[in-house]
Amino acid sequence: MRTRLAVALSACLLTGAALLAPPASATDYPVSAFDVTYGQTYTRGTITWYGRSVVVSGEDKSVDVNSCRGTSAFTLDAGNAQMGVGESDAVCGASDFIYFSVPADAPGGAAVVRVCLDNGGTEGNVVYLKCVRYGHP
Repeated sequence: MRTRLAVALSACLLTGAALLAPPASATDYPVSAFDVTYGQTYTRGTITWYGRSVVVSGEDKSVDVNSCRGTSAFTLDAGNAQMGVGESDAVCGASDFIYFSVPADAPGGAAVVRVCLDNGGTEGNVVYLKCVRYGHP
């Protein structure tokens, strides 16, 4: 009888401990800072590396209403083959928050993210002004 009680009590304690354990948080995933500056304009922020995607978040800065800026990000595998692409909305003559996800649908995810400051163009009219590569930490 004591053995059954001890086993039951142990099982309850282990289950309770598992339920009280905090879930995985963003701090459980690697994060890299990025900064791509072109003249007085820039895109700055962080890349959060998940298993099969990355999240790009930060700020785009454009100083002229007639000269828009945007951010494009490309995930690459270890052989530099492109896995996915994501982009922010255009910012014209202002600063704005950016947040988007880029797929990297392979075991282990992306090895590299290439972040580009662009002209904010759409549908084939994007001009990449400056790009910087960031490796998985």
